[in-house]
Amino acid sequence: MSILVPGIVNDATSIALAHEAVPAEQRIAGNPTTGAVELGEFGDAEIGIWEMSVGTMSDVEVDEVFVVLSGRATVELEPGGPDAETIEVSAGSVVRLAGGTNTIWTVTETLRKVYIS
Repeated sequence: MSILVPGIVNDATSIALAHEAVPAEQRIAGNPTTGAVELGEFGDAEIGIWEMSVGTMSDVEVDEVFVVLSGRATVELEPGGPDAETIEVSAGSVVRLAGGTNTIWTVTETLRKVYIS
């Protein structure tokens, strides 16, 4: 069932998310957890909310655009590679990630984002 209904307002900052521990093979520092909920679809794209608690984890990204609602983090793109880059994100940041990009997320304040993928 889609949470997104035309004409209905949803408060993305207060939608409850069930968190799970980040798998050991992705966990780099701390004991981060992540939670997500799919809100619905728009055309062929999925829209949802994703949240990560304080800590550091690795990931391989899907093709997406996201808007940070709250929190703060640094994201290393292709760490250790010739195209390595580090970005800082916080509330209001709008970011485009390419599918297949290796990342390291270091969250210093629980991060919540709305994503479209």
